[in-house]
Amino acid sequence: MPIVTISRGSYFYGKSVAEKLADRLGYRSVSRDDIIDGLDEFHLPEIKLVRGLNDAFKVLDRFPNGKKRFITAISDALLKCFMQENVVYHGLVGHHFVKEISHVLKVRIIADTESRVAHEMARENISAEKARYVLKTDDEERRRWCMFLYGIDLFDPSPYNMVIRVGHLSEDDAVDIIAKAVELPSFQETTASRTALADNALSAAVSHALFDFPNAMVTTTNGHVKVTLKMPEDQAQAIAERVDGILGSIEGLKQQTVVIDPYY
Repeated sequence: MPIVTISRGSYFYGKSVAEKLADRLGYRSVSRDDIIDGLDEFHLPEIKLVRGLNDAFKVLDRFPNGKKRFITAISDALLKCFMQENVVYHGLVGHHFVKEISHVLKVRIIADTESRVAHEMARENISAEKARYVLKTDDEERRRWCMFLYGIDLFDPSPYNMVIRVGHLSEDDAVDIIAKAVELPSFQETTASRTALADNALSAAVSHALFDFPNAMVTTTNGHVKVTLKMPEDQAQAIAERVDGILGSIEGLKQQTVVIDPYY
C-alpha cells in the first residue's frame, strides 16, 4: 500500500487533511510530534515547537554532535514507522527521508494568506497585523530549521508529487484529490520499492546504533549491511567484535560485514 507524507507549515491545514485522509483510507495518522515523543533524549518542547529557533539550536548544542545525532535518531524512528505501512505522516520533512521511494506519495499543503491570518486572529485573539507577523515568523523559522538540519528548502515544490492550496479548494477537496492519487499505479508498492525502503530503514537503524562510532560508513543492499570504520590498527579486532555485537541485535539484518580501515 502507498505511504503518504504531508508537509505543512504553521496552521496550513495539513494536520486536519492528514487525519481526514487517514480515516478515509483506513490508515494510521502519525505526526512529527508522535515521532519526537518516542525519542527519549530529544523529547523536548524546544525541538517539538520549532519556534524560538535559537532555543532549538541551543538544545542540540547540549549533545555531542547534536545536529547529526538528532538527524540520525529521527530518520531511524521515521523509517521504522514507514516500514509498518498504511501511514499518513504529517510534519515538516517526512518526504526528505523517502525521496527515492516510489510508493510514497509526497504532498505539500499550502493555504492563502488571508484565511491563515483570519484563523490566527480568531485562535489567538490578536490583530491582523500581529497575526501576519506571527505567521511570517513561524514560516521563516520552519524554513531555517529545515535548511539548518537537512540543507533543503521547505518551500521548494520540486520534491513533492503534488502541492495543494487549501482556500478555493476545501479540506475535503484536498482529501478527495490525495485519496484518488493514492490509487494510481505510479504509487503502488513494488518489490523493488519495498526493498529500497527496507534498506534505507536498515541503514538508518545501523547508523543510529553505531552513533558512538562517528566515522562509521554504512551501506545496505538487500538486507546486507557493510560497515566501514577507520581505527588504529591495534584496536581493530576489539572494535570489530564490539560492532558485530551491536549489529547482532538489529532486526531485519540478513548479513553483516565489518571492514576496519586501519591507520597508524
